[in-house]
Amino acid sequence: MGNLFTQLTPEDLKPISEESGFSESQVRRLYSRFCHLDKNNKGFLTKDDLRLIPELAVNPLGSRIIEAFFIDEKDPHLLLENIIFTQFVRVLAKFRKVNSKVEGTDGGNAFDKKIEFVFRVYDQDRDGYISRADLLWVLRDMVGLHCTEDQLQSIVRRTLREADKDDDEKISFAEFKEALNNIDVGNKMTIQFL
Repeated sequence: MGNLFTQLTPEDLKPISEESGFSESQVRRLYSRFCHLDKNNKGFLTKDDLRLIPELAVNPLGSRIIEAFFIDEKDPHLLLENIIFTQFVRVLAKFRKVNSKVEGTDGGNAFDKKIEFVFRVYDQDRDGYISRADLLWVLRDMVGLHCTEDQLQSIVRRTLREADKDDDEKISFAEFKEALNNIDVGNKMTIQFL
């Protein structure tokens, strides 16, 4: 399977399906969606292409979710200019309903992978921590003008007090995962895209 698809072959389906947890039929439908978003037949998608997905366009965190599509899988400090079909599928797999909290048991949608993706959405400066500033950015995107600055600061203080176990004024991935352990992230973080 090359970097750019001109056509999805039967040989491509099985490994993509196994890695992502999508059925082969779902992979074909995702490929059709990918091609529809790729208006100029470039073989890859840009951030502008993803902004055409209605579920992301109406999501208050849509721009942050789109940004997370372009974080390099090997080096999270790097942002990619575009993504190919397999990268598109890997990210969308994180939005499927989680079938298990056991790590590595549900294709690209394992519980830890989903939590890691959510963490990356919050970690705007990609330093490996969710800081006070990161939390404020996300809250401002989510609530807009519906909260005062004092209310936002209060929410951030409370969040840090509850999640920041080592009192270093930032939330590590381990602390974030622990804080979300009792929340049904698997069912709450879904997008209907098929």
